[in-house]
Amino acid sequence: MADARLAAQLWSLLDEMAENDPQAYRRLLLQQRAEAERFYSPPEPHLCLRARPAGAGRGPLFINICSWKRVPAPKAPTDPTPVSAGLLEEVSGEGDLYSVIDIAYNPDVLQRGEENPEKREHLIHLTLKFVEERYNLVLSDWYTTESFTLKGSLETMQQRLRGRQMPTLNLSQNTKKEPTLDQLLQTMEAEDCHNAPALLREESVTPPKAHLIEEITSTELPEELSTPIYNIITVKDANSKPFKIELKIELPKVSSVSECDLRISKDDVIVEVPEKYKLQLDLPEFVDEERATAVFNTGKRVLFITLPVAKPDP
Repeated sequence: MADARLAAQLWSLLDEMAENDPQAYRRLLLQQRAEAERFYSPPEPHLCLRARPAGAGRGPLFINICSWKRVPAPKAPTDPTPVSAGLLEEVSGEGDLYSVIDIAYNPDVLQRGEENPEKREHLIHLTLKFVEERYNLVLSDWYTTESFTLKGSLETMQQRLRGRQMPTLNLSQNTKKEPTLDQLLQTMEAEDCHNAPALLREESVTPPKAHLIEEITSTELPEELSTPIYNIITVKDANSKPFKIELKIELPKVSSVSECDLRISKDDVIVEVPEKYKLQLDLPEFVDEERATAVFNTGKRVLFITLPVAKPDP
């Protein structure tokens, strides 16, 4: 009902603009077309790095650096660089074990790196630091640039990076005054800000609050979903104070991380796989959801979630 009402309001206001100010109407259409082309353009592979995480038994880490028009470019050379990141995924099979992460930048950022080798090396350095802090990893100083531009399939990479919900517009049923076209567009832009990429800063890289696993929107949900087998552990420090929660969820019917939807708040975790699983779990401690990490092992088909316990307010 709200969607139909919004559509009727938009069409009415657009018709009014087309009649009273044709030039403004044409500018709006051109602007919206350009924004739509930018928003729906898929990420494309640009460069693949091979890094080595610290720790015995861990395979190499492949970092797919991608070009994506949806990620904005810095407004000024001194501004932080926006970056969009996917979920770290572990892949095992035929005795081969490795991890993959997808990182996306605006095409202009990558083009400047191609034109200037120093800028290219600097961007790679910032990318490695971002990966370390975002995924709680320690990487060795050694890395190589692979001869190929993408580890894995193009479709899987695009699914991981495009795992964001479309913006929605919420209208109160008790609205007495009809909104103007500008107000409607501003509201839609404000909703879209929730999907804004992180900012890659020179001094420090702060983990963003973002979707950890691709969110698949669906208007139809199965009547009954299985509760997956899980194990939750509260890890305590030397003073017997909880400092992190480790959650292991077995998903034997899931073959790819793109099937999953993970949502984390300060006091609960929700995992949904359409037509297969649903788990809503209350946490024993308040957690810092911005520092939470999740890794899906495709070989074992297990989702590992690490949730740092939130520090108490001073």
